[in-house]
Amino acid sequence: MMTEYRKPEVSQSEIDAAFSDAYRALWNDDVQRKIDADIERNRKADGEFQLPASAAGREIKVEQLSHDFVFGAHIFNFDQLGSDERNRRYKELYGTLFNSATIAFYWKQLELEEGHPRFRAEYRDSADFWNNCPEPNRQPHWRRPATDPVVEFCRSKGIRLHGHTLVWGNNRWQIPDWLISRIPFDYLKNANLERNPGDNTLISEATAAAFRDMSAGEMEKALPEYTALINTLTAKRIVEIAMRYGDKIDSWDVVNESAADFGKGNMVPGSKLCKSWYGPMPGDYTYRGFKIAEGVFPPEAKLNINDYNLNEDYLNQVRDLRRRGCKIDIMGAQMHLFDPQICRDIADGKSLRQSPEEVRRTMELIGRAGLPIHLSEITITAPGGDRRGEIIQAGIARNLYRLWFSLAPMMGITWWNVVDGCGAPGEPAVSGLFTRDMEPKLSYFALDGLINREWRTGLVCRADKSAVAGFRGFRGRYRLSWTAADGGTESFNCHLS
Repeated sequence: MMTEYRKPEVSQSEIDAAFSDAYRALWNDDVQRKIDADIERNRKADGEFQLPASAAGREIKVEQLSHDFVFGAHIFNFDQLGSDERNRRYKELYGTLFNSATIAFYWKQLELEEGHPRFRAEYRDSADFWNNCPEPNRQPHWRRPATDPVVEFCRSKGIRLHGHTLVWGNNRWQIPDWLISRIPFDYLKNANLERNPGDNTLISEATAAAFRDMSAGEMEKALPEYTALINTLTAKRIVEIAMRYGDKIDSWDVVNESAADFGKGNMVPGSKLCKSWYGPMPGDYTYRGFKIAEGVFPPEAKLNINDYNLNEDYLNQVRDLRRRGCKIDIMGAQMHLFDPQICRDIADGKSLRQSPEEVRRTMELIGRAGLPIHLSEITITAPGGDRRGEIIQAGIARNLYRLWFSLAPMMGITWWNVVDGCGAPGEPAVSGLFTRDMEPKLSYFALDGLINREWRTGLVCRADKSAVAGFRGFRGRYRLSWTAADGGTESFNCHLS
């Protein structure tokens, strides 16, 4: 049985109190009409379908079964929410609200022990473990479930699978402790910082201090063993994951958050080590990551680049990589409103960061690369966690989703933390669509109303005497059904693309 959630009533006076006149002026009726017109133009299509002869002249019921557009969320809290009922409600969202799931492939937690990637589930990945875990967010694999069960679950739901991420320089979240520890301790001592195996951020700072005055080439000579190791193991990891999941996962963030290194000139073709702002990385690691991935993943797998730096550096980096022969299918774009005050300021009309004009300008800029855009990581907070905060979160989410959905280059939108209190340390506790107890917030109803109602085509048309039926609708899979002459119901499945 699917859970049915009753939408709470929200009065117009509550909405008026939550949003300022300045905010409403930015999202005025003319803006909303343009959004509607762009959705009609960019997200719908006309189609004609030849049906069996029994449909000739019959009334045809048109039901949309799925969207081509990606409405996703990460699935990092698989079986981790502390009770079977919470886990059931969480899983239920995938295949109903979300048609895509972003699966965690962060190197640090996937391979907690060197040479033993956590593909298969162990007891520490079971619901029983998490249901009896008093402080789940203190576990090293919190938000990082074993990948095999998640992949199998998503495939059983028939939804799109997206892997995140193969290459990322971040020492706190991606590079394993056991690999970072191979940086010679003598160099770190020169920076007057002691090693703390539990804090890669400290080691990153120590590394930056120790090698501040070195070029990338000098750093490579100083660290020959580490240079060979990080190059070899990065390539091995990509190959290993491709061998296991290449024919199972639809798309991958091959490289994450690398535009800053490109903009600083840290990507040197032919080099063996990159003096990344994160710390030492394989030389020209973005280019090399894509070329390795292209060689081992099947051609139908989409290879994405992903970043929060939605600026000229990112655009130029993608253009440069494609000129050099990299297969890049999709550009990922992040938008994290981590600070709740930002959402308050948006509602008060004090911040133009997410105004219609600014969003269009940003997407037009990165759209110059000529690639589809995936809004790959979306965070919108409910400031204060109270009723007004929920109204603000839902209102901002509804307007932004409508605007994003209307833009021609957009191919998908992925919400980040689905459940309150389940983000990474430093991420807001009130950015979910559900409370920590898996009760829906107003933002859930806002997105459900768009995805499953406003943007889902359902209509009746009539087939002509040749049994051809035509209609206009949102791109996706459809079932066409009719009553045949013998009184029975017949149907025909089709794809409006």
